[in-house]
This record gives sequence, structure tokens and C-alpha cells, in this order.
Amino acid sequence: MWVSSGSPIMAEICAGSGLDWLLIDGEHSPLGLESIQLQLQAAAAYPVTPVVRVPVNDTVLIKQYLDLGAQNLLVPMVNSADEAAAAVAASLYPPRGVRGVGSALARGARWNRVENYLQRAHELVSITVQIETAESVANAEAIAATDGVAAMFIGPSDLSASMGLLGQQEHPDVVASVERTIAVAKAAGLPVGVNAFNPVVAERYLDLGVDFILVGADVASVARAGEGFAKRFIDDRGGDQIAGAAEATGGERASY
Repeated sequence: MWVSSGSPIMAEICAGSGLDWLLIDGEHSPLGLESIQLQLQAAAAYPVTPVVRVPVNDTVLIKQYLDLGAQNLLVPMVNSADEAAAAVAASLYPPRGVRGVGSALARGARWNRVENYLQRAHELVSITVQIETAESVANAEAIAATDGVAAMFIGPSDLSASMGLLGQQEHPDVVASVERTIAVAKAAGLPVGVNAFNPVVAERYLDLGVDFILVGADVASVARAGEGFAKRFIDDRGGDQIAGAAEATGGERASY
């Protein structure tokens, strides 16, 4: 499930719902470092794996996200093997990579309470690269072969846009690109995931063997539930009369 609200309470509700993984999204959501850390702390009490998406493939941001306690990072818009290698290097201390050393100050190392964290950090963090452009699909084999890439995740929304099919995630050409990437990841022995809010599409990708999948989001779930309440208890029961009663008691209905 996608966690996009920025609310630690919502993150805790989602974490305790029986799901096996959450995506805390720093790319398309109003999340700062403090907010992400609070959400990770809220989720930590539950048997769920949080994955945190950084907003951009940036060495400094990856260092900060790891230091605040994210262990599994999703890096968006990885279009080449070189970009994948840069993301991996940002997650690893020298000589393996270029991650800056600040573990004594950081929740990621539990303020040096994780024994031998500097020597073991490469075993405790993972980089998943996001395949979400036609270019990245074309380079999927090289990206999958990049040392240190732990998994691949496919984003059909941006992928469809890059193919000139904006908003058509279920277009046959987009689906074919998703299926090609799944096959590439499987051939390379990498776990592969995909975003699919349509349950029918999600089931099809699961049948193709994807290892992890996003099937909903906190904000979308609340939005649809709220609309359902409005339809059942206002629209279907005579909204004009209810609005009139509200106005009679001094209430006003907001409009945009």
C-alpha cells in the first residue's frame, strides 16, 4: 500500500492492517525528513516492511534517508546502468560506494547501537530501481545486471506518459513493456514489482510472477470511502433536503 498522506497516524493504521509492505513516498507527497522518520517509527511496531521512495536519484538525499532509518529505498526514474550504479554507490560506504559517514548521529545505526554498523551497513540496506520510461525498459537488461541493485519496480503511469500514452496504463503497448521488464528481472534473478490499482490488472501481473505489488494508497482509499459516504447518505437520500436542513441550522456547504 502507498502511504502518501504524510501522517504518522495513517502510516500506523496501514502498517497494522495485515499488509506485508508499505511504500512511504517522498517523490509525489509532501514529506520531509522529519515526517518520513516519524512514519518509520510508527510502522516499526508492526510486522510490515517499509520501503521509502526518494524524490530523486541524489547522493545527499539517499544518505539522509538512510541515516534517518530507511533501510529499503526505491529510486525513481532510473534510465540506465550508470544511473543505477550511482544509486547503489550512494547507499554504500567507501570503498564500496560514496555514502557519507555519520552513523554516530543517526537513527539508521541506532546511534551506534547496531554493532559494527559501518562494516555491515551494506547488508542492512537495499536499493530498488524504478523502471518507468521507455528508455529504462530498453535498458532493462543492463540495469538488472548492475551490481548492488536489489530489485526492480515498474511504474506504468510514467511509463505510459513516456510512450505518448498519458493516462493509459492498460494500453497494450504499455502492458507489453511491463511484461518485458518482468521477464528481464526474472531472468536476472531479481525480485520485481509493479504498481497496479486496478484489481484485475493487479491479478494478471501477480499471475505473471511479480514478487511485490502496490494495489492502493492511503489518500485514494480515504477519498473513495468519503465519496461513497456522500453518495449513500446524501445523494441517494435527497441531497437538496439535507443541504437545506444544514442551512436551517446555521451550517453552510463549502464550494470550490
